[in-house]
Amino acid sequence: MGGSGSRLSKDLLAEYQDLTFLTKQEILLSMYVVSAPHLVDEQQARSGNEHTGTPIAERANRSPLSARAHKRFCELLPQEQQSVEASLRAQVSFEQILSLPELKANPFKERICRVFSTSPTRDSLSFEDFLDLLSVFSDTATPDIKSHYAFRIFDFDDDGTLNREDLSQLVNCLTGESEDTRLSASEMKQLVDNILEESDIDRDGTINLSEFQHVISRSPDFASSFKIVL
Repeated sequence: MGGSGSRLSKDLLAEYQDLTFLTKQEILLSMYVVSAPHLVDEQQARSGNEHTGTPIAERANRSPLSARAHKRFCELLPQEQQSVEASLRAQVSFEQILSLPELKANPFKERICRVFSTSPTRDSLSFEDFLDLLSVFSDTATPDIKSHYAFRIFDFDDDGTLNREDLSQLVNCLTGESEDTRLSASEMKQLVDNILEESDIDRDGTINLSEFQHVISRSPDFASSFKIVL
């Protein structure tokens, strides 16, 4: 795996920098740890990192979107697709992605996968999609980026607005749809009315992105809670 097939091209490296909030050094370190773990182990055994005293592998693990992202993605692939080159071309089904503990309990897990999928059938994720997802849910993503993607996730019918049906589905995801937790029709109507009263600034019966971001801007805990940690 240490040959030319394990190296990122300059174009691909630049693309990953554009897609994520990783630096070039973090991306290269990620692929170095993945493709040549034995070299990392040798380096650790010798002296760790001479500048900081921190082992290279430990520094990689501290990066929210570094080697762990690729490692977790590859864990879902058959062995013959786990090289760096092959994994960058592979697609992983939603069913496999949703088996990850970090997503399994998320009430919006299906929507998250669908929003970040670039496959024509919107039923799988590439490593690029997976990296994009983790980038948005990382601590380094800006509140504007996070709120933009939160809006897309909550827009269940993908029409660019949050209407009553979207808001009802959002509430059902949060409360669950069992007999014990599901809101009655009157309770749901009252709650959606209250949400629109608070958020629908132009009174058109829906919440657009600008209105959503205005509401989110008044929630200081949003950015810190909108995250997935590997």
